[in-house]
Amino acid sequence: MRRIHRWFLLQSLVTRDFKIRYRNMSLGVFWSLLNPLVMMAVLTFVFTRLFQAPGQNYPLFLLCGLVPFSFFSVALMSGTSSLLENASMVKRVPLPREIIPVASVFSNVLHLLIQVGLLLSLVILFGEGINRYWIWLPMIWGLEIAFVCGLVLITASLNVYIRDIRYVVESVTTVLFWLVPIFYPFSVIPPEFRNIYQFNPLAAMVLALRNVLLDAQAPSPELMYKLAAVSLGTLVLGWVLFRRLQRGFYDYL
Repeated sequence: MRRIHRWFLLQSLVTRDFKIRYRNMSLGVFWSLLNPLVMMAVLTFVFTRLFQAPGQNYPLFLLCGLVPFSFFSVALMSGTSSLLENASMVKRVPLPREIIPVASVFSNVLHLLIQVGLLLSLVILFGEGINRYWIWLPMIWGLEIAFVCGLVLITASLNVYIRDIRYVVESVTTVLFWLVPIFYPFSVIPPEFRNIYQFNPLAAMVLALRNVLLDAQAPSPELMYKLAAVSLGTLVLGWVLFRRLQRGFYDYL
């Protein structure tokens, strides 16, 4: 019964966050499609008209990076401030507190599913087609969600004590946009940095998506090992840190 209660609570929080986000927006969930499409169009223009784009189907190449990065940045920002925005609930309602930041991430998973649908539709539309390696996609996306949940548990708990964490997250997200191969290929990275680069779960995920969707091949085992190790390790670390720090939430919220 306790597990059922937690699942119902998580589902209710996810639904509430999703409805609140689009309550006063005239375009509603269409923004989930519009944002990556606008970025794809702008970057495609810049790197095909002003610079030499790396290979064919550059819009798809971009979207394989923009969709996971968009989910990461939005979910991390909303999750970081989730405990402060729900301070009254944390202090007055007897609930597992880790559910609040996790629910914030999963409310963004709903937007991610819309964008993934857009990405897969464009893959088919651009003639890449469906291949047997699409079976890897649930694991790839699942590892990113696990990674973001772990990060959010860390940043949300720290943000209760240090209110500047939100601005640190904003700065780190901006830097990561350039450190993840969104608009440039992995081949331009100097060989001495490539191994380190793949330990960045976002970079590893973009590479894995391009392997599956654009190259019609399975991601390399080494790449998936790194992605899984860092993602699951971050989730465990976030869970442990959150459980320790939550003891003082009542005094700081």
